[in-house]
Amino acid sequence: MDGYYDLLLGQLEEIRRSQWEKIDQAAQWLGHSLAHEGWLYAFGTGHSHALAEEIFYRAGNPARATPMLDSRLMLHEKAIEATYNERAADYGSKLLQSYPVQAGDLLLVASNSGRNSVPIDVALEGRRLGLRVVAITNLAQSNAWPSRHASGQNLAQVSELTIDNCGVNGDAALTLEGLPAKVGPTSTSTGALIVNAIIVQGLAYALRAGAVPEIYISSNSHGDDHNDLLLQKYKSKIRHL
Repeated sequence: MDGYYDLLLGQLEEIRRSQWEKIDQAAQWLGHSLAHEGWLYAFGTGHSHALAEEIFYRAGNPARATPMLDSRLMLHEKAIEATYNERAADYGSKLLQSYPVQAGDLLLVASNSGRNSVPIDVALEGRRLGLRVVAITNLAQSNAWPSRHASGQNLAQVSELTIDNCGVNGDAALTLEGLPAKVGPTSTSTGALIVNAIIVQGLAYALRAGAVPEIYISSNSHGDDHNDLLLQKYKSKIRHL
């Protein structure tokens, strides 16, 4: 576990060194969106869907934040099928169209491999509709494997801005003698840092622009009354509430 800690810390430090300006750019887009009554959207398949949930209905995070969640692309039901569903052509564009996105919204698309069709189609459709599309991906893995998308492009190539999670090919990073492959995946931890750094800096930019973004307060402290007002306001606009 000491080795895993050191590997993960090294990746976090590399994100701070090499990706901070890109994270700041994404935060500027978020701040502009929130200051103009826009939205934050996030999408990911497989384990990357956790990064979409990270933005949603959480203490300190914006009320105007919607994850794109589809059980056929997640792991809590029929996980094996989800692996193949995320390779389906055109499914991603139809999924994005089912949400009330608008030009100027910020869309985070998380995919560690960046090679499957659904996240790529989500990004392409987002750009067609005028969203600011930010990929969170693992360039070491993405560059090592061919795209499964009909265009031959990966997520990094179709997004407006790409943030590298600075992981290793295969995600798992730690070698244990006697096992046939590495253990200790890192993309959830690094991805959560990236997502939350975008959010906190984006909220700061919205405040600088003279807006006061609505945020949730922990329901396990004094947040119930505050949150109830937000839920009443946004329940009809966010299908997952």
